[in-house]
Amino acid sequence: MKTGRRRTWRNHTGNQRCQPVEVRRPRTLGDVVEAVQSAERDGLTVRAVGSGHSWSDVALTSGVLLAPEGLAGPLPLEPELLRATVSPDRLVRVMSGTRIRELNAHLDGHGLALPNLGGYDGQTIAGVMSTSTHGSGLAFGPMADMARSLELVASGGRLLRIERAGGPTDPAAFAAARRGWELVQDDDVFAAAVVGMGCLGVLYAVTLEVRDAFWLREVRVMSTWERERERLAESLAREEHFELFVNPYANAAGEHACIVTTRTTCERPRRRLSRGALERHPLIEFLSKFPPTWPVLRLILDLSPRATPGQLDKALARLRDDEYRNRSYRVFNIGAANAIPAYSSEIGVPVAHAVEADAFLSMMEGRDTMMIELIMQTGTEGGFELLAAHEDALYELGGRPHWGQVNTLTEPALRALYPQLDRWLAVHADLNASGAFDSPFTKRVGFSRPRLPVA
Repeated sequence: MKTGRRRTWRNHTGNQRCQPVEVRRPRTLGDVVEAVQSAERDGLTVRAVGSGHSWSDVALTSGVLLAPEGLAGPLPLEPELLRATVSPDRLVRVMSGTRIRELNAHLDGHGLALPNLGGYDGQTIAGVMSTSTHGSGLAFGPMADMARSLELVASGGRLLRIERAGGPTDPAAFAAARRGWELVQDDDVFAAAVVGMGCLGVLYAVTLEVRDAFWLREVRVMSTWERERERLAESLAREEHFELFVNPYANAAGEHACIVTTRTTCERPRRRLSRGALERHPLIEFLSKFPPTWPVLRLILDLSPRATPGQLDKALARLRDDEYRNRSYRVFNIGAANAIPAYSSEIGVPVAHAVEADAFLSMMEGRDTMMIELIMQTGTEGGFELLAAHEDALYELGGRPHWGQVNTLTEPALRALYPQLDRWLAVHADLNASGAFDSPFTKRVGFSRPRLPVA
């Protein structure tokens, strides 16, 4: 282990920070194995971080921090290791530190695409899977549902390829080619590891099932929550992707303005589209990227707080867009709005008629789910207190917080919300036998167990 003055690691908004004993930048699988084994020898913990986009404490560590940039890019699929019945045409294997935007570019170059995406493309593939990050649409689960195979370095430096029972890898071919590896094709182990928050090991690579490249058409229209609530079930059943952005303040008529966003698969245009159809509102995109915009806006609203409800109505109206068409990954990305200095809490609440996930600690596990997000501009007075109230109110409805966003979840609530917790903990006890992947986060939520001396 290298020694020296500790450096502070911060997430991208600066609301989470830690001072690890050491920061390592692995570039190979061997580097990851050595980092885990040396941390265990030194009695330290080890944590792999992604892009630093999480607003929760999920990435923090006081031990060894593994930065992801050296573990990025595609890997050979090795079709000779797959079962004869598995087609490799829709499978892609990438290292865990690959950012979504890099993966999108790689797939697009091969005429492929991810079936669904969230609104931001700067996260790593390990980060979005491990926290059950998601997109929209009733026919789609979280991004972890795209995973078909995980390559993980567990405690002791064990090398594991983890899949569901009957997964794509041929056991005999794998045993002959991958000396020193264990192939685990077990539903419980996969359902635990695919949304593991970095607590079961260091993810080295993942094999994903993708689809042919496609285009999307996005439309944004002004409405009110009162109007949309009446036809919500119909809209959800009809639309491929459906989102609402609601002003929490009622207007003079007692209604809450909202923007309704729908995205629908469309054919790639045969003729050249107008510039307006191929891009979102250029002025909004420019102002969102312009750093002074947000402190100036906050100052204006601080000086005149009574103007906030009306200003929010005007901001929503500016988001209207009759048509935006482009390659799927460009439309899924919400664009320059990602530049807003903000943080949020997002809670998954059970509803009817939606897809469910089988990962034990996914917010969507075992039930139909709607995600409700409350967003705060950085610097908002009382912002974290308001998010805590939002979280507590939705707990009463059975809500489960997004692991990568602000939350205050502790063990009693965790056990009440996740009926498969004991199955997850059984896998955790095996893959994290040494406690090497413990962290402040695992202590807060109750995953860590005291390592008591033997009498």
